[in-house]
Amino acid sequence: MAKGFGLKRLWAYISYDRSIGFGLEYIGLLTLRYPRAVAIGVLLFSILCFSQVPRANVDGDPLRVYANSGHYYDAYERLADTFGTFENDIYVLVNSPQLTNPVVLEQVRNLAFDLELNEFALGTMSPFTLRKPDGQGGSVPAVPEGMTDFAQVAIALSDLQQNDPMMRNLITPDLSGVVLIMFPNPELTKGDGTKAMLASLRQVIAPYQSADLGIELTGPPIWTSEMLDAAVEDQIKFTVYGFALGAIISLLALRSLAGALLVAATPFLAVMWTMGIVLLFFGSFSFLTIIVTTLVLVISFAESMFFVFNWLAYWRDDGMAPNQAVDATVKLVGPATSLTMLTTLVSFASLSLTPGKGVQEFSIAGAIGCFLLFACLMTFLPLLLKAAIRLGFKPPKRSSLVLTAPLPLSWFIASRFGRPMSILAIIVTLLLFVPYALIQPHFSFEDFVAKGSDALTTAEQIDSGVGGVAPLYIRVPLAGNDPTISDTDFQTIRTVHAILESELGTNKVISAASISNYTDTGFIREEVFDAVGPFLRRRFVTEDGAQALVTGFMPTIIDSDVLKKLVENVTAKLDQAGIKGAEIGGFRIMTTFATDQIVRGLQLDLTVSVLVNLALIGFAFQSFRVALASAIPNLFPVLGTEAWLYFTGQGLQLITGIALTIAFGIAVDDTVHFLSHYLHARREEKRDHMDALKHTLDRIGGAIVATTLILCSGVSIVMFSGLPQVALFGSLFVITLALAVLGDLFILPSLLAAGGKFFHPLGRLRVRTADHDPTPDDPTGDTTTDAPHPGSPPR
Repeated sequence: MAKGFGLKRLWAYISYDRSIGFGLEYIGLLTLRYPRAVAIGVLLFSILCFSQVPRANVDGDPLRVYANSGHYYDAYERLADTFGTFENDIYVLVNSPQLTNPVVLEQVRNLAFDLELNEFALGTMSPFTLRKPDGQGGSVPAVPEGMTDFAQVAIALSDLQQNDPMMRNLITPDLSGVVLIMFPNPELTKGDGTKAMLASLRQVIAPYQSADLGIELTGPPIWTSEMLDAAVEDQIKFTVYGFALGAIISLLALRSLAGALLVAATPFLAVMWTMGIVLLFFGSFSFLTIIVTTLVLVISFAESMFFVFNWLAYWRDDGMAPNQAVDATVKLVGPATSLTMLTTLVSFASLSLTPGKGVQEFSIAGAIGCFLLFACLMTFLPLLLKAAIRLGFKPPKRSSLVLTAPLPLSWFIASRFGRPMSILAIIVTLLLFVPYALIQPHFSFEDFVAKGSDALTTAEQIDSGVGGVAPLYIRVPLAGNDPTISDTDFQTIRTVHAILESELGTNKVISAASISNYTDTGFIREEVFDAVGPFLRRRFVTEDGAQALVTGFMPTIIDSDVLKKLVENVTAKLDQAGIKGAEIGGFRIMTTFATDQIVRGLQLDLTVSVLVNLALIGFAFQSFRVALASAIPNLFPVLGTEAWLYFTGQGLQLITGIALTIAFGIAVDDTVHFLSHYLHARREEKRDHMDALKHTLDRIGGAIVATTLILCSGVSIVMFSGLPQVALFGSLFVITLALAVLGDLFILPSLLAAGGKFFHPLGRLRVRTADHDPTPDDPTGDTTTDAPHPGSPPR
């Protein structure tokens, strides 16, 4: 670095520079010029980030993913604010072959009362807390008290199960099980409140567990708790195992423990920086943002490997002094690393175009992580390498032969069969656009629940026995504004109730129409509503009588296409019946339709990311030829992965659009490094076309293999996540990166070799060389060549 390189001249450098990194690599040059000041800045920033890490936590609210996603989320919010919903309720399934034993029945009754008295309970619904009118202006328990023999209990339960619409959803037909529902207090379940509530409930039910009574908990809070536990386990597993795998691969690649530690130090610090700033911005991780730390880990491992590989090549192979090799590496790798950071950042940023708080938080967190890992590479890593030199670090012998094993084949194909390989790659890539155009969004709730969930199994048992734990709601506007419901409005509710029951099945719907067996026998509706109590009454009709709620219970696991058809059928029947203003909603409705909307948006984001990144590469290299050369090798892996999704019938899911967009942004990185080295060989080293191509393969081919191994092995850990969507993210990522390395080692060299004449002008572009600093007379420090290199490209 020349002396007197001040900030004024640095600005002139950036303003006129033709660097492919848009001047961002000068963060690294500032590190070389002012190492002490940068070291102090790195230390202070690290202290800030490390101070946030103890606050690390995962927000288990699945609504965070869908918040502000559009119409369906807003409708769900209105529904919850008006009526409350069953989505946060705890379902207690009590099974006993001795349920008709009066002693056992009273034990279940006591359990129901203990649940009602629990500090976290806002209310409960069960055969024991429901009451029915006594005909004298009062009410009596729906399940009579004081029964003394089996037959008496069996008759009472059978009568309720067969004749009371409310009880049909709470008592199994064979009288071997009942469902108790607890409505949690939302104020007490915020933050860690859900965990405390579940612990309290397990303490309540523990004394009742026996050979005669099997008691199981299920419902959304249980599923969310399981997802949260899996997410926390994932965060620890991904970070520890990912770091260990990256370090091991670095050790095998460099054949030096000290070298592996040098590579591994930067990813560790980059992850800590990212965790600290994400927690500072958002206060917690979500099920999506937790993936960002793993991505930062593996990307920074890959970029750190590129940096160290080039540093060692300058030092060991080119004979540079070690400190000079660090400076040269910053100048050569810095611009390419800047551009790879920008392409990955563009991919993250493109996700912000899709509505939904969860996706937008992931987009912001990813963009933050991209910049932080780049800053870590340009500041901490050069300082670390220079410190290692002072401490007596010696360069290891040449890298492992395993990393360079594919390179002779790559060169053989490119030099001998470049044209047919290029034609084949172009045809295959074009054909892959067919499944890209045909693939459709798909959603399944099961994909969001932790693997091996006992609560999910319990929910399916409830599905087969009584109503179910996946509610669908219809909000019905009423004309009479009568809290006890006028006759006309009651008939409207009965009509909607019958329509929904025709789709879901008998005994799968509850509403104010469910009390008709009492009103048909002479009780007035006011008496019945007084008997069920104010909390449950609010689940049927608003206090002002302006709206009613009809609730149907679907199977816990229902395919998105089936649910869409169900909504379509119900909507059509409501229109035929002349029911105006009715609104269908619920968590499952919201997640299914909002996911569909978000996924289509993510597919558009992927397209935007591809186009912008290809344009960015072309603009950075000042050549549309470079943009064209990078298109096929990077479209091929993304389209290939989508084709795999299409032919395996998995469709586009919420996580697939995110995974493919980010994987594309990362897959471009190797292409950028390859093209940067190729053009450097053409423009600065004056090599001819094929010689530059061969030199580039020899120089960084091993680094591409090593970084891909690090990326794939690091992200492959995600495939073993307890959350299916996160595991799918890992699978898609690995497939895309595996295809990407084929593109970079076989397709890209073949395209460059086959397009000799087309790419020959790249050697004539005016560029600044890596070895020249700005001068007062020439602020760009350019050395240029307007004449082509004598070496002619092959025909």
